[in-house]
Amino acid sequence: MDAANPFETRTTFRLHRAEYLAGLAVTIVLIVLHFDEIRWLPALLLFAYIDVIGYLPGALAYRRSSDRRIPKAYYVLYNAMHSLLTAGAVAALWCWLVRPEWALLALPLHLCGDRGLFGNFLKPFALHFEPEPEPLYRRLADALRPRGAGARVPAPLAVRAPSGGPVRTHHRRTPHDD
Repeated sequence: MDAANPFETRTTFRLHRAEYLAGLAVTIVLIVLHFDEIRWLPALLLFAYIDVIGYLPGALAYRRSSDRRIPKAYYVLYNAMHSLLTAGAVAALWCWLVRPEWALLALPLHLCGDRGLFGNFLKPFALHFEPEPEPLYRRLADALRPRGAGARVPAPLAVRAPSGGPVRTHHRRTPHDD
């Protein structure tokens, strides 16, 4: 998912983001309460490594690509570095190898901020690396939007099979179809 193509209803996408905003709020409160106990250089490094490894290489490749297609490895890097599971593993290793400390709040600060503030979730291979509206998604969202009596019935959706096979058309039945 990304901010331009959430593949959720507008309401569920907002609720999903709200959960991360709550996590961000808790993280900020803890940062404020323990401000003097945070080692800021490690916190900055913990905050930055996520994008230095996971976002910047793909963003540069995307901007340099003439057709906006980049290798899937960039998506894997992004998703791995922006995963709560990876952040948890990094935090556990940090606690074991360095020590438990408040600087680790940089991890949920980054991830909850990305998801709650910007709507950036993990990146599916089928979409552009940078969020941009997909015409087929817009048609699907329009076709699924509830319509009043006498509303125009959306055109059938042409969907290419994942195997690259023939196009299948799907038409959503409405009460007017009967």
